[in-house]
Amino acid sequence: MHCRTKAIVQFGFILPALFALLPTHSQAVAKTDEGRKDTASEASQARTQDALSNAPHNESYIIGAEDILAINVWNEKDISRSVPVRSDGMISLPLVGEIQAAGQTPLQLEKEITATLRNFISAPTVAVMVEKINSKKFNILGEVVRPGSYSTALASTVVDAVALAGGFRDFAKKKEIYILRQTGDGKQTRIHFNYKEFIAGKNLAQNINLEPHDTIIVP
Repeated sequence: MHCRTKAIVQFGFILPALFALLPTHSQAVAKTDEGRKDTASEASQARTQDALSNAPHNESYIIGAEDILAINVWNEKDISRSVPVRSDGMISLPLVGEIQAAGQTPLQLEKEITATLRNFISAPTVAVMVEKINSKKFNILGEVVRPGSYSTALASTVVDAVALAGGFRDFAKKKEIYILRQTGDGKQTRIHFNYKEFIAGKNLAQNINLEPHDTIIVP
């Protein structure tokens, strides 16, 4: 009985001591978690910064009306956004205001936005990407499997366009295909294309490169 009483007394002293240690342990865990969160946050910011800094700059693509641009300004969520290029070639951004986008490359527009933002932000880091190409499209209509509007980035020639549209339907007049194209003076010209002749290896030059807003008609 004496030994049991002694053990209970000892346990009574140990238990409060253990409880006394718990807050210290919890605080240590909390501090560790906070440290991990801070480290993770810093790592995330560093990755985002690297992603923006190393974003590929397209020096050849010319932005056009109706394209969708993704504009990211490092650490500025209120400015970063996807914006459509209006029919007048302009876009609107907070702090930047109205700016001409059509006719510029993404890299050129990026530099212009950066220069404007320096009036409001210290050392802005800007990345401009073409999120969706809507300006460089052609139409293919008539006796093809999937008539519609397609990007010239997916088909550069007439034959490519036919393939992209799923090929000809059974009664397509392959000798009488033509392309409607707007000329510089606003008029429309018709360019003939004989598919059977081309497949036979004749007049290969008729497989012309497509231009934005061309319309291919397959009778």
